[in-house]
Amino acid sequence: MQEQYRTVAREGVHETEINRSRFICALAPAATEEEAQAFVARIRREHPTATHNCFAYVVGADAAVQKASDDGEPGGTAGVPMLQMLMRREMRYVAAVVTRYYGGVKLGAGGLIRAYGGVVGEALDTLGTVTRKRFRLATVTVDHQRAGKLENDLRATGRQVRDVTYTDTVSISVGLPDADVDAFRAWLADVTAGTAGLELGGEAYGDA
Repeated sequence: MQEQYRTVAREGVHETEINRSRFICALAPAATEEEAQAFVARIRREHPTATHNCFAYVVGADAAVQKASDDGEPGGTAGVPMLQMLMRREMRYVAAVVTRYYGGVKLGAGGLIRAYGGVVGEALDTLGTVTRKRFRLATVTVDHQRAGKLENDLRATGRQVRDVTYTDTVSISVGLPDADVDAFRAWLADVTAGTAGLELGGEAYGDA
């Protein structure tokens, strides 16, 4: 697995005008290819009279899924430069749609490539990006007496507390960097006098 990846901070839109053509870039996080396709379809429905609705998306921390469409623009002048901009910025789990309303002035292949790639870059700058780091999921089990203080200690030491479940005991779900597991195990034994249980789960990504 990748140690980390970047994605767009939020869904949003950035618009620019080039030689009287309007270029509107819509960006959104997309956890799956289905989400990316649904976003593309939604933006197309919002702009039914646009000259073109070109798209690119990247899904997977390792960029396993990469798709792009020129939607009627000359081959390789729209979707590909959009995808290249996403890849150059190391963006993952993200979908981009650039809607163009033609303004009467032809841009030529070079102009189109610069316009489509450029508006995606501007949109990323405008909306902002976030880095997500790989971590190990771990569940700490502790008695009710110690739970409140332990949760406070976890947060105070900057641990990523993801969930707290109260049953006959208290289960606290945390995210740990792989390299921190042994040190965390020792710390936990120390602060709970060896009374807490620790169960390691799978891997996931979270805010850096």
